[in-house]
Amino acid sequence: MRGKRKSPVRLATMSFLSWLLFGCAVVLLTGCQDGVRRKTATDPTGIVPSEKTEAQLLAEINEKFENPSAHYELARVYHKSRQWTKAEYHYNVALGFDPAFRAAQAGLVKAFLDQSQAAKAEQYANAYLRQAASNSERETLRLGWEFEKLELDDYALRCFQRALEIAPDSFEAHRQIGFFYLGNGDSDNAKKYLSRSFELNPRQADVAGALGRLGVVVQAPGPPQVEGESQE
Repeated sequence: MRGKRKSPVRLATMSFLSWLLFGCAVVLLTGCQDGVRRKTATDPTGIVPSEKTEAQLLAEINEKFENPSAHYELARVYHKSRQWTKAEYHYNVALGFDPAFRAAQAGLVKAFLDQSQAAKAEQYANAYLRQAASNSERETLRLGWEFEKLELDDYALRCFQRALEIAPDSFEAHRQIGFFYLGNGDSDNAKKYLSRSFELNPRQADVAGALGRLGVVVQAPGPPQVEGESQE
């Protein structure tokens, strides 16, 4: 026997529900990624170990030595276990194959700091910041975010401020520095930068939500105007 054919109305309803559920999932995932980034260090080094083992990563490198991601992951393994010579070597190899590998740059700076080599960390951090800033404010923000993930707040803030100097009207730069201050409990600066970000781009639900929680009243933008449509 043939099953009953679904009516067009039922198909449309099921399609709408599927779309709605998908949209909710996207919102939840976006909220997790773009909400307030509070620091949750899992260990004194601030380095989360690779999900792969040393043996697995060595096998990957043996198969394809010019794999920057594998070298970076292996550097994190050695960083976690405080095997400094090996960690530095693999951070540097990763950067040799990908000079703009921001996570590896931040990791190497962190390795120097963890060895109490503050002057060397400063030297490398400044070089990486100059390199990122010579490309774009987005690359500078990326470097800052990698520093922030390792709880290197001074370097992160320096990157965010440099990005703002490069692009004073960048809503992304204002947004990033605003969330940085919010995560560090500085409500006044958070309001300042998030408000400016929202002025530059009012279609940011996470920024609007953060401002609302800070007591700032924001107005959501209306639907985009269709060409030829009356504005009355």
